Amino acid sequence: MKKTILLLLILCFSFSGCEKDDICDANTVTTPRLVVTFYDFNNSSVEKTVDNLSIIAEGMEEPITFSGSNLINGSTVSIPLKLDADTTTFRFTLNSGSTNPAALPNEDIIQFNYRRDNIFVSRACGFKTNFTLNGNSPFVHSDAATADGKWMLQVNVKNNIIANENETHLEIFF
Repeated sequence: MKKTILLLLILCFSFSGCEKDDICDANTVTTPRLVVTFYDFNNSSVEKTVDNLSIIAEGMEEPITFSGSNLINGSTVSIPLKLDADTTTFRFTLNSGSTNPAALPNEDIIQFNYRRDNIFVSRACGFKTNFTLNGNSPFVHSDAATADGKWMLQVNVKNNIIANENETHLEIFF
């Protein structure tokens, strides 16, 4: 009987040192993407849908994939910024792949300038990075190498702190 009680006590103490597995919850906020909303240039309060927008990051050959497609047809898009640099450049091509003479592809280039802040989330999730667009020069907007006129008529920073994806950070009017 004493051996059984002793065995039970040893088992209880041996399991008391166990910890639960560290698993990062899927709902944990991680590194946010830059949220861009498109607006009608003639009516700045109305969101405007872009047609067949392709976004390619500098140094990449393939466009960013959104919900299984390389083309965006909507008024809002979220794009990732580089975690290992203080600038990220994207080529935004409106009417990508179009052969329609009334809606030919038009490419604008935007280089984003920012500061990175690494924040410890948890042991399981590691770190996330928040971004702050530079106050004096948050972006540089230029036309493509083959000048065809900028399709983005105005670009505004709405929120220069990129800490979540629940708000618009950049507004593009076209």
